[in-house]
Amino acid sequence: MNMPTPEIPRSILPSDGRFGSGPSKVRAAGFSSLASVAPTYLGTSHRRAGVRDVVGRIRSGLAALFALPEGYEIVLGNGGTTAFFDLATFCLIDSTSQHCSFGDFSARFAAAVARAPHLVEPEIILAEPGKRPAPMARAAVDTYALTHNETSTGVAMPVTRPRHGDGSTADGLVLVDATSAAGCLRVDLAECDAYFFAPQKGFGSEGGLWLAACSPAALERSTRLASSGRWAPAFLDLNVAVANSRLNQTYNTPALATLWLLAEQVEWINAQGGLEWAAARSDASAEFLYGWAEAAPFATPFVENPADRSHSVATIDFVAGVDATVIAATLRANGIVDTEPYRKLGRNQLRIAMFPAIEPADIEALTACIDWVVGELFSRWGP
Repeated sequence: MNMPTPEIPRSILPSDGRFGSGPSKVRAAGFSSLASVAPTYLGTSHRRAGVRDVVGRIRSGLAALFALPEGYEIVLGNGGTTAFFDLATFCLIDSTSQHCSFGDFSARFAAAVARAPHLVEPEIILAEPGKRPAPMARAAVDTYALTHNETSTGVAMPVTRPRHGDGSTADGLVLVDATSAAGCLRVDLAECDAYFFAPQKGFGSEGGLWLAACSPAALERSTRLASSGRWAPAFLDLNVAVANSRLNQTYNTPALATLWLLAEQVEWINAQGGLEWAAARSDASAEFLYGWAEAAPFATPFVENPADRSHSVATIDFVAGVDATVIAATLRANGIVDTEPYRKLGRNQLRIAMFPAIEPADIEALTACIDWVVGELFSRWGP
């Protein structure tokens, strides 16, 4: 028998019900500004000043946000983060890579390399979901692949260059998938050579674009591999992307709305205080959410080690008697959306984004709504 969905009291609802881990909440100010420029911006050439100015705003804004080290460049292209995985197989990995794999997205990068016929079988350092591995400096490895934040599990890892036992830094390039970390978590870009991400998470925009902060060493590697005769399709050629980025454009046509929303979000974060402000805002949301989960009798943080818990994407487990799918469905029926867990993880949990665009007060309101739903539908765990 179909039962009516409980109606959560309006007095405890969050001001905005979007808590998705990507696509994520787009601020009202962002799409309002897009609407205001739409008649003269949307539907115009991406190789003319109107759009190229927006790309220039993005590149300069990100350079300021990340305190870009000397010689590093902001490069962009179409296709999203998974396209950058393939780009790396052509343009950045010389022969042998090492991958820290601890969830679905970090595993995808390793799988892309394993399928590349011109590369050596990658070394993969595995950790079970909910934990993180550590890279190991090896003489034979020319590229280390890290993930700043594993979106599927809510585990974050530090961005540091691998070091040998004597403390010396490994020689290889360090490539960091930062898709759900960029703009949310603190980072020192001098510790890596390509910090790459897509804008549909912490940067509150849409997908289909990749951006990367590339070091001089990464740019030199790409140039050297091309000059040695290694072929790359133009769409996945970092050298082509660099040449176009220096002109504030992309090789092929981008989504203009994505560019505009990204530029607005980057400038909003910088105006509030930059990366430190954004990270502190995510810290506040994480502190409350994990504290609530630790105190609730029916919930617990999935990631056991507090040092490994992401401050941009949280995963919260529920006890066997409380069905997280029912909670998520009830929340959705009340306008609170995208709290469902990552589909392949298969756990009785919710996954909740804590990106800078999400108000910390809305995280608190979300937990109050979860408490209310559990009390209504799973009376054993009610107040």
